[in-house]
Amino acid sequence: MNTYRRPQPAQPSGMRHVLVVDDSKMQRHILATQLAQAGYQVSEAGSAEAALNICREIQPDIILSDWMMSGMSGPDFCRAFRAMPRESYGYFILLTSKSEKEEVALGLQSGADDFLTKPVNGHELRARLQAGERILRMERELTKKNQLLTATLQELSAVHDGIRRDLAEARKLQQSLIRERHRDFGNAQITMLLQPSGQVGGDLVGFFPINSRRIGLYGIDVSGHGITSALMTARLASYLSASSPEQNIALSQTDLGLYEGRAPSDLATVMNRLVFTEIQTETYLTLIYADIDLASGRVNLVQAGHPHPIKQRADGRCEELGDGGLPVGLLEEATYETFSTTLAPGERLILMSDGITEATAPDGSLLLDHGLTLAIEDLKSHRGQDFLDALFTHVQAFADGPLTDDISMIVFEYNGPTLRVE
Repeated sequence: MNTYRRPQPAQPSGMRHVLVVDDSKMQRHILATQLAQAGYQVSEAGSAEAALNICREIQPDIILSDWMMSGMSGPDFCRAFRAMPRESYGYFILLTSKSEKEEVALGLQSGADDFLTKPVNGHELRARLQAGERILRMERELTKKNQLLTATLQELSAVHDGIRRDLAEARKLQQSLIRERHRDFGNAQITMLLQPSGQVGGDLVGFFPINSRRIGLYGIDVSGHGITSALMTARLASYLSASSPEQNIALSQTDLGLYEGRAPSDLATVMNRLVFTEIQTETYLTLIYADIDLASGRVNLVQAGHPHPIKQRADGRCEELGDGGLPVGLLEEATYETFSTTLAPGERLILMSDGITEATAPDGSLLLDHGLTLAIEDLKSHRGQDFLDALFTHVQAFADGPLTDDISMIVFEYNGPTLRVE
């Protein structure tokens, strides 16, 4: 018989809605009475087909369905019910006189949550309903938490999108700190590379004129990665300004109002003091600074924790310079020493960060241990940007994957004493 009682008007909030499905009107009446007395909102259907129509109009919380009915059986109804779209879970109890394990397994495979043996005992009915209530309550709570989590993740995603946009702009600004990546002085040329491992990084390279025949080159590597390191490099770039000599701490003003270069060791000492007194951060940095006389090829340097500068002779042979030195901002009482070398025509000076020397292969070995100088010697015929590009490609091939540290490098190539300083 394909009859059903239409859903009742909405009951007070919190009352569970139970749909009773049985082709016996007497059985439906008994169950509906027991349920109503227990405080449930009740709907009835005399067939599975009628019950599906009700489920399309409403979403009952719990279904009590007879197993054996004319037309669609209880397990078939359960499968059809499970296939329907719902906003929340529906708890399904099959009413049956079957107790064989095979039949129970069939009911579970159809999607049923529990079983009640007919004739139904009132105490057992309430106990099974309470069990279903617990399941539904946990499901509702989990749904609410998932909704909250989804909303939170959406908010975080929006925030992260904003951060990514800001970082993309910050990358452009950081790259703009290097106004020139190449300068030809006639008798010498400078070429620079800056490649952050992320959106922004903690490496910085640059150069500035000291006077009509001398230039200063510097490489800086701030500890850590990301925004903090990038902000630090921006601050340091202002201390080594090429356009504002009065702000450049590598320069000192004479009594005549002219600017003269500090000794490299003095620059490292001044910068170390500034990190402790003005910047006041737990971040430290490594520094390589070279004061180069374009007329003579004389180079005075200071190395403060940065990788050793490399002097490459005209025949390609490489020589590491310097003794290391303490990083800037690590010890307030740190002292630094100036050391010197002279470049002959056809020789070049290479300053690089540890993103190159400590590039790591998949087996954990470092590029420095695999003969970085040999790679540089193999590239002796390359000049300027071609040399930088070829060495960067070599580093990438050695790492065989994403680079985990920022990379920066300056190559100064010296041709002889004739000079043109702008």
